[in-house]
Formats: sequence, C-alpha cells, structure tokens
Amino acid sequence: MDRARLSHLLARESAEAGRRNPRSRAAYERADHLFGRVPMTWMNKTAAGSFPRYLDTARGARITDIDGHEYIDFCLGDTGAMAGHSPAVVAEAVQRRFGTLGGATAMLPTEDAEWVGAELTRRFGLARWSFSLTATDANRWAIRLARAVTGRPKILVNSYSYHGSVDESLIVVGPDGSGTARPGNVGAPCDVTLTSRVAEFNDLAQLERELAHGDVAAVLMEPALTNIGIVLPEAGYLAGVRELTRRHGVLLINDETHTFSAGPGGCTAAWGLEPDMLTIGKAIGGGIPAGAYGLSAELADRLLDRSDLDLVDMGGVGGTLAGNALSVAAMRATLEHVLTDEAFAAMAGLAERFEAGVCAAIDAQGLPWSVSRLGARAEYRFASPAPRTGSESAAVADAGLEDYLHLYLANRGILLTPFHNMALMCPDTTRQDVDTHTEVFTAALAELV
Repeated sequence: MDRARLSHLLARESAEAGRRNPRSRAAYERADHLFGRVPMTWMNKTAAGSFPRYLDTARGARITDIDGHEYIDFCLGDTGAMAGHSPAVVAEAVQRRFGTLGGATAMLPTEDAEWVGAELTRRFGLARWSFSLTATDANRWAIRLARAVTGRPKILVNSYSYHGSVDESLIVVGPDGSGTARPGNVGAPCDVTLTSRVAEFNDLAQLERELAHGDVAAVLMEPALTNIGIVLPEAGYLAGVRELTRRHGVLLINDETHTFSAGPGGCTAAWGLEPDMLTIGKAIGGGIPAGAYGLSAELADRLLDRSDLDLVDMGGVGGTLAGNALSVAAMRATLEHVLTDEAFAAMAGLAERFEAGVCAAIDAQGLPWSVSRLGARAEYRFASPAPRTGSESAAVADAGLEDYLHLYLANRGILLTPFHNMALMCPDTTRQDVDTHTEVFTAALAELV
C-alpha cells in the first residue's frame, strides 16, 4: 500500500466532504453545549471528514442529510434500523399506542408482551423472556442472574467481543496471553480481572484453562464476533464451548444483538445452539429502543424459586421503562410484519451478492483482503485469510484506510457502519443498491492501487 497516495486521497475526500456538506459542518461547529459536540460521543466515529453528516429524513434503506444529499444506507443505525428506517407498520403501531390509546409507559403489562415472548421463543428456543430498553441492560441483568444462581463471581467473554458498555466485557487477551483491560476503558469501577476472564474466540484450549479455575458464573459470547470485523466460528468450536460450559457448571449466554443478522432466530436457530440465556436488542424494536433476555425454563424456575432474590423491586434487575407499552408494541409490529422469515431470506441473498461484488473488486486489484458474511451482514477486512480471533482482527485495523473508504463512499451517496467496514441489508435494500456499492467500491480501489 502506497501510504503517501492514501494520505493524498484521504485529504482530497475530506476536503470534498467539507465542500459538499456546509450545513452539517456549521451545525457541528455550533454544538457547544453537547459533550463532544454530538448527542452521544460514539457519533463522532462518523466524522471521518472531521465532522458528522446531520440527519434530516430517513425511510427504508435511504437517508437524507441536512445538506440535501441522499444516501443508500448500509449502516442502518449499526443494526438498530435493520428493519429499515421507520417501517410503516411499526410507525402505525407506535402511533396507535402513543396517540390513539395513550399510555406509552404506565408500569402495567400489555397483551402484546406475551405475543412477543411467544414469538421470541419460536425463533430462539428460550422459554421465558423479560424486556429491557437496550441490549447492554439485557446483558447486565443476565450477568446478575447468572451470578445469583451459580454463586460464582466472574464472567468470561471473548477478546474483542461486543456486549455494549457492560463493565465485565471490557477485557482482552494481552500480549502475554492473560487478561487485561481493553485499551481506552473509561472509569472502570475496578480492575477488570477481578470480575472477568477472557479467552480468544475459536480457542477451546484457552477457554478450558480459564474455566478450570471454577469461579466463572457464565460465558457471555457472540456466536460470531461482529464489532471487530466478522469473525466466524470454526467447525466444532461452538459445540465445544457448550460442552465445556456444561462440564464446568457454567451458564452460556448468547448475545445475538448483532448476530441476529444470521436469520429469524439468529445464530442460535441457524446453527442449532442451546444457550441457557440469550440477549438481544436494537433491531427487534424497529428503531424504537428495545431489548430482551431469554432464559431456559429450568433456569427461570430455579431463579423464581429463590425467595432470597428480590426480582420485583430494588434487587438490581429491571428498570422503570423496561417492557413499556410503546417498546413492546414496536417489537410486536417489527417481528410480526417486518423482520419475518421471508424478509431474512431476501436480505441474506442481497448480502451474498454484496459479498461477491466486493470479492471481485478485491481480486481484481490483487489486494490481500478478505470478506466475511453472516446472513444479512457482510464485511471486508484488510487481511487474508480472514482473522480467526478478535485479537488477530484488531491487529489488522487500519484507521486511515477505513476513513478513506468511508469518505469515498459517503461522498458518492453510500453509508457503511462507521465502526468498521460492515454493510447490513434491510427489507428495503435492493439489488441496485448493492450493485451501486460494488461500482463505487471498485472505483475507490482502482484509485488507491
């Protein structure tokens, strides 16, 4: 890679972003009362051109910014809008609940909740469900339940896995092979090794060594890593994880928040997995904040039989807005009418087309890159063969190259997930959208090489 040429192209695309988006730049420069100048600091990750584009409208697989530019959206709110932006049936359900019926949050259950729970059971196999507003909260509450029922203090995660801002998950495998705080961890309440253990994805030997200490309550894992590039499980790995956790009396929690892209029941259904708990968020609410965690019938009964656990007040599990009527109405509409079995089949087909187009462009330029796909999600990584662990994937990150590709695509009307090179399909994505990305991506590589 000619780094000087990359720097030149990146500067050119950054200047072009500034020229095309004066209103977004001005809005960013005026945002003196926002911490980091954005509503949530992660939004600065979209500022490859020194400022983020500001949202005006969004519908389906399209976004328009306040400068009037339309984008094909493969980011989809980093999975939060996997159903597409503002699906009509979800908007109608939300309006009916909030406007016609009223009572968005009343601390009373609705009948929609049982429907959603039954549908999640159909899709994922877990027998009992409870709701949250985010997957982060679902993970936090699942962790507390795991500690309560096992009497063990530690949680094991995979290096560079993604579970939101859960304190226990911000641990990676260090250079010496032992656990250490993930770089940049903000305000950790304690040394993360006091609460957590870590093993590389696809490394059963390391997992077994960590579980052998006998202090792990649960393994919290993504069935495939997603937020450090897609890292797929090797043959026999997930079966090995399940065997080891059972042998050591450890609960298994599948976090399907991103891996939901694998199909209607995520990787759990697609690959026949048998977790004790499952967490999910973002996509199931069709854009309305929503999350959920599921438990096996046996685990749910064990917990409910514990009279010493305060599950209905201030025991640490739950929140006032969790399971509110508005979120539950949105979940029902999304699962019943938008992210259906048929929709997933079409989305996966589009992701396969996306993967083929990217592979062809990479091969044409002879680049040592790879592409991985997980159902409706595809991502290119600057390594070949594709990384097999989170640490390997982190090591091949290239911020300058990512910024160039993201800016090049955005300046030509295409948005990718800003955290990495991920593209997600929604029910409104079209073959032409995919082919447009292939055309622009091919041109970006030609200029670079």
